[in-house]
Amino acid sequence: MQPLADRLRPTSLDEYVGQRHLVGEGAILRQAIESGNLPSMILWGPPGAGKTTLASIISHQLKRPFHTLSAVNSGVKDVRETIEKAKSQKFFSAPNPILFIDEIHRFSKSQQDSLLGAVEKGIVTLIGATTENPSFEVISALLSRCQVYVLKPLEKAELITLIERALQNDEYLRKKKIEVAEYDALLMFSGGDARKLLNVLELVSSLQPATGQLTITDELVTKAIQQNLAIYDKTGEMHYDIASAFIKSMRGSDPNAAVYWLARMIEGGEDIGFIARRMVILAAEDIGLANPNALLMATTCFTACHTVGLPEARIILSEAVIYLATSPKSNAAYLAIEKAQKIVQEKGTLPVPLHIRNAPTNLMKDLGYGKGYQYSHDYEEHFSPQEFLPKDIEGNKFFEPGESQPEQNIRQWLKKRWKDKYGY
Repeated sequence: MQPLADRLRPTSLDEYVGQRHLVGEGAILRQAIESGNLPSMILWGPPGAGKTTLASIISHQLKRPFHTLSAVNSGVKDVRETIEKAKSQKFFSAPNPILFIDEIHRFSKSQQDSLLGAVEKGIVTLIGATTENPSFEVISALLSRCQVYVLKPLEKAELITLIERALQNDEYLRKKKIEVAEYDALLMFSGGDARKLLNVLELVSSLQPATGQLTITDELVTKAIQQNLAIYDKTGEMHYDIASAFIKSMRGSDPNAAVYWLARMIEGGEDIGFIARRMVILAAEDIGLANPNALLMATTCFTACHTVGLPEARIILSEAVIYLATSPKSNAAYLAIEKAQKIVQEKGTLPVPLHIRNAPTNLMKDLGYGKGYQYSHDYEEHFSPQEFLPKDIEGNKFFEPGESQPEQNIRQWLKKRWKDKYGY
């Protein structure tokens, strides 16, 4: 028997739950689908947000040939064979076949390169699905030929709609006497993932007692999950929970917990690139200027892992994880850019002060561009206390050094130069 998620997979946009910003009435992707003028695209979103379902609906609604490849199991040869098959299906003015690639972020550069020609020539319309930021994972030449649509986790009301539809419409569940008394555990274990939600619902529904009446409560759901935890772990569905535990352990300076969660990810088959990228982010966001070498360590780890690969990369990752976990912590750089962006959003595009504008032409010089600029290296200690911020926000302080010794040294350095201007 097919899993519940497959049995309930919608075949039209009207049946599709969620992503109203993309496929609701008048939304951008819905307009493209209804017009038949479909661009190649990357669907970026968390697991269970409906990426595969949306690709299937597009193909069904436009009545186009639909080819599917999984980046986990397919190589360059598979890509080329699929493209050749698509060529044979393209007659005269017939619309392009659709090539759907799940987990496109796992495709190597050579695999992605093999898609370029077919996308450029209109042999196929590419729909790639990814849980990773395509700016990092999809080569720029391919990304520039695709629209990127961001899918959001399903909201509470949307998840409840899925549960109700399943109980009313599924050919098996509607024959059972099932009542949902409490939704919280169902929603908690799903984490916004529609596929996971339906898996949990199907699991709990199998516990129907001999009396024939099943009342779903939070206690019942929790007990069922605890007894069947493997079904959520073996296919990586705890991916984001474990990644969160990994990051928070390093942020919390616990090398033992951090290495444990690292081991969980490695044993679960997690992409080492994903792990290393998260460490680069943490090094800047949570350690920052308290230990600037942390970012160098994390970046070197990222490069080394790609060079060496598994199984040896696990040792490189372990070394870097322990270093990051035991480093002093500071989020001063993170807070600084957050404050600065907030000012930009509030104040808009304030004019650049004339004296620090670029003046490559005589006209610009005549207009005062660059006039009065003081070249820092011409002054004692390579410093001149001139103004660099727009007039409307002069004196705003975005960077507040933390309590670590390196940052206290920075505070003293700034105070010596800027005196009381920024309150250092």
